Amino acid sequence: MSQSLNRRSMLKQGLLTLGGTALLPTLGWGETPSAPLPLNPEGKVVYTPLFKEHTATVAAKLVAKLNANENPYGPSPKSIKALKDAADAGNRYGWGHLSQLVDMIAEKEGVSKEHIMMGPGSSDLLEKFALVYFMNGGTVLSADPSYMSLMNVAKSVGAEWKGVTLNKDWSHDLDAMEKAITPDTKMVYICNPNNPTGTITSYEKLKDFCSRVSEKVPVFVDEAYLEFVEGEDGKSMVSLLNEGKNVIVARTFSKIHGMAGLRVGYVAALPETLEAVQKITRGGMGISNTSIYAAIASMKDTGFQDASRLKNKEARDYTFGRLKEMGFDPVPSHTSFMIFPQTEYEGREFLNKMMAHGIGVRSFEIYDKTWCRVSMGTMKEMQLFTDALGKVIG
Repeated sequence: MSQSLNRRSMLKQGLLTLGGTALLPTLGWGETPSAPLPLNPEGKVVYTPLFKEHTATVAAKLVAKLNANENPYGPSPKSIKALKDAADAGNRYGWGHLSQLVDMIAEKEGVSKEHIMMGPGSSDLLEKFALVYFMNGGTVLSADPSYMSLMNVAKSVGAEWKGVTLNKDWSHDLDAMEKAITPDTKMVYICNPNNPTGTITSYEKLKDFCSRVSEKVPVFVDEAYLEFVEGEDGKSMVSLLNEGKNVIVARTFSKIHGMAGLRVGYVAALPETLEAVQKITRGGMGISNTSIYAAIASMKDTGFQDASRLKNKEARDYTFGRLKEMGFDPVPSHTSFMIFPQTEYEGREFLNKMMAHGIGVRSFEIYDKTWCRVSMGTMKEMQLFTDALGKVIG
């Protein structure tokens, strides 16, 4: 209990520390870890043999919190007003208004409402599907590195995980993934755009893969950052549901809508898929009534979403350009974050030095190389980040 209270106090003060121990990944790899993440003897969190995270050992009050891929502009003003106006309905369950939100989402996605399952953020739904699909074992297949929430839960209930390295351009190696499928494979998970790399796998290639592979095994496509993608590659896999394909698509209000703390997300899947999951666990029960009002208002506020997308691109372009000027080689991003190789310092020392300037970022070890992942904040925050980085590298 005391640790929980201390953590709440810490967050209120804007501090990032866990007593005298190594600072666990700020807000965790799964955004908000439900349990402490184990460290290896080097003080790294090991997600996979090829994907580790460095941890800091100092605390600081942040002037730029760029470590959790949060939207710095949201929620939208209309969403905030709806939330405030609905506060006195906080004593009621939200089933009635949840139905309205589901109808809006189904219309947007071009499917029936029977194809939609709600949840308090998409990570919660990833974990629910992991529990249901792998309670009796099996193998889950994904890229390595990728967002590990679904795989970690699957492994915790007895599943095996098989990772496939990314292509040289950081896209999913779809050919290798298809070859890795065995009779024991119960699900293929694809995060597109991928986290932590920020890279995209082309729409046409992924659609062809999902269409064919879903005839053999369900394909779960996590599209948390899809709204930030420009052009054809920003199209969703949801359309495959109208062809009867066994795909499961996760979306969230945490990113483009700026509602990470309000916890709203959904999956689109075949009705029979959702029916099997909802026999065991209910997704919509975890969403507060007030968050539903906020989500409805946010869906209507397309102007905010467009502005959020534009400001994110401006910050991303600025950051990419400045990193290049400083001699770094950032990976082109299609998301609200960016990675670049950081070899000036060991990961923990780098985090500590950035923290000393009030800048919160992440440091990963991917394929035996140290990378910094920085979330896109406001333009002022990105200027603070690049200024601090320049001072750190001298």
